[in-house]
Amino acid sequence: MARPLIGITSHLEPARWGDWVREASIVATPFLREVDRAGGLPVVLAPVHPRGIADLAERFDGFVFTTGAPVGAGAGGPESPSGDPDPDPRRDRFEIALVRAAMAAGRPFLAIERGVQVLNIAAGGTLLPDQEHGAPSRLADTDVTISATSALGRVLGDHASVRRAHGPGVNRVGAGLAPVAWDGSQAVEALEVAGHPFGVGVRWRPEEGGDRRLFETLVARAGS
Repeated sequence: MARPLIGITSHLEPARWGDWVREASIVATPFLREVDRAGGLPVVLAPVHPRGIADLAERFDGFVFTTGAPVGAGAGGPESPSGDPDPDPRRDRFEIALVRAAMAAGRPFLAIERGVQVLNIAAGGTLLPDQEHGAPSRLADTDVTISATSALGRVLGDHASVRRAHGPGVNRVGAGLAPVAWDGSQAVEALEVAGHPFGVGVRWRPEEGGDRRLFETLVARAGS
C-alpha cells in the first residue's frame, strides 16, 4: 500500500552551494522526520503561484503548514510594531490559498504555529499583535486545556503540556472554525475546521517534542 503523500510548506531564503548563492525552499528537518516516522511520504512544497493550488489539493493526501515569520499585514496579519515590511508575501499568498483549497477538498492538514495564523486569516479571522515582537523565539512549556469532544481532544485528551514560542495570537475566530484549546489565561491555543476530516491548527510546536500523535493521526486520516 502506498504511503500517504504529505505536502509540507516551506519558506524562501538565500542558500549557498560552494560559491553559488541562490534562493531556496527551506523547511526544518523535524517536520520531514515526523511525517516519515508517522508513515507518510513527506514532500517539500515551494510557495508557487496560486494557480497551481488546485493541482496540489488534488494530488496530495494531506498537508503540514509549518512555522516561520508571522503572516504579514498585507495578507491580513497584524501590523509590525517596528513598521518592517512583510517578511514573505509570496508565502502568505500561497499558504492562504492552499489551506482554503485543503478545507474545500476535505484534505487532512495540521497547521503549526504560523500555520494556525494562516488558517484563521484564510477563514476571515483576525490576529492579535505580537506583544513580544523582536524577542528571542525560545520555546517555553505551556499547559493547555483541550475540549474533550474535539478532534484534537480525541487525540491528546483534555489536557496537554506543550512547547511553544511567542507570536501573534488568535483574536476573532474565522468562519467555520472552532476554538478547541486554551492556555491558563484563556487565550486560544488551537482551532479546528468544523465538519472536516482532520483540519487542526495549534499554536505550539509538536515537531519539537516526543509526542507524535498529531502527526500519526494526520497521516492515518490522509491514508484512509
